[in-house]
Amino acid sequence: MKNEILYLRKNGWEKYDSKGINEIFDYGKDYIEFLKNSKTERLTLQYLKKLAEKKGYSEDGKEKFYLINKGKNIAFVNLGNVSPLKGIKLIGSHSDAPRIDIKQNPLYEKEGIAHFKTHYYGGIKKYHYLARPLSLYGVVIRKDGKRIDISVGDKEGDPVFTINDLLPHLSKTQYERNLKEAFEGEKLNIIVGSIPLKREKENPVKKMILKILNEKYGIVEEDFISSELEIVPQGSVFEVGFDRSFVGGYGHDDRICSFTSTTALFNAKNRYTVCSVLFDKEEVGSTGATGARSLFLEDLVIEILKRKEIKPTYENIREVLKNSDFISADVSAGIDPDFQEVHEKQNGAKIGYGVVITKFTGSGGKSGANDANAEYLFKIKEIFNKNDVTWQTAELGKVDAGGGGTIAGFLAFYNANVIDCGPALLGMHSPFELVSKVDLFETFKAYRSFYESKE
Repeated sequence: MKNEILYLRKNGWEKYDSKGINEIFDYGKDYIEFLKNSKTERLTLQYLKKLAEKKGYSEDGKEKFYLINKGKNIAFVNLGNVSPLKGIKLIGSHSDAPRIDIKQNPLYEKEGIAHFKTHYYGGIKKYHYLARPLSLYGVVIRKDGKRIDISVGDKEGDPVFTINDLLPHLSKTQYERNLKEAFEGEKLNIIVGSIPLKREKENPVKKMILKILNEKYGIVEEDFISSELEIVPQGSVFEVGFDRSFVGGYGHDDRICSFTSTTALFNAKNRYTVCSVLFDKEEVGSTGATGARSLFLEDLVIEILKRKEIKPTYENIREVLKNSDFISADVSAGIDPDFQEVHEKQNGAKIGYGVVITKFTGSGGKSGANDANAEYLFKIKEIFNKNDVTWQTAELGKVDAGGGGTIAGFLAFYNANVIDCGPALLGMHSPFELVSKVDLFETFKAYRSFYESKE
């Protein structure tokens, strides 16, 4: 009787035998390989597109296809037997992650050292990026119109980059400042070289860097203006712990949801039309033509209707969207034993206890929250229960401890059912986030069961 009337969270590992644990670890290996090769939103798109093509997806596919928007958004679609006018099942994640961007006029020389000026992107703790090896990724469009892909720092033999920190011996004033003010955004400048170009008196080190870039890539200084260059933590992705139960690396938020939602789609036996959509710009408010606030979702619905030979009228587009079920796939904050005070533990996410259903995000008095309705919450948890998914419910920390948002509110704009759902992380937004392998796997199972649901 006790177990029937109480809500009891369950440790996800306990239900698995050795065969099941091997399956979890095998899936973890696939995820590690993905994350190692997906350090930017563009690389994430390219990696998953290649996986999809191996599964029979193409841009002009009849039943399975993908739709790309400006090289940063991608939607993967399995058309179903049920008319899309009765609704579709869509999981939206975001493929951007907190990082440091290179400014459009970045290169300068001071005291014999060349640097790139930067502007951080998303919610970072600035000190996380100091005194550590960093890699450079991105694209440059040269004066001749040719696109150049840049990747420096993670291949064997590559140089790396860094942002210098102040030595502790001279940090008296820095120590007296609060944490937010101690590290200035305008001082997050990347060291790129120090050898002067011979016979040059003015900015010889800067000119040497430009010479190197011109010889290697054909780049001139003006080309930086038409570039997107990102500084990310250098290094690989690792199994963590003696038992190898964690995956540690950069970019779990939110590429873990991009991976699980897309691989779940590849494995789904669906009746409804199902979609995995990767959005950009979530970490800066989902703005821009590739963010969740754009009309890309409407473009996707139009494409689905066309391929089902249904006229994409305004009324039909609205009919699809208002009858649809969506998941905003994003990570949650796991309870860290060393920082328990920021969580109300009865409503906090426990590591290893499965995928997290989040009714609302936002901050303070639910400011900016989607706040899913009770009927949809019931529907989602029933789907998970029927498919042996280990799940829990949680919110993002104590009421007045801070907060955060997702794309849920922008998806709900279309009058669809939307709820947040994803795995819990430790060290969210840091250069080395942690996720439990069982939570990773339960997230995959949750998304697959959502795609396969018959209602």
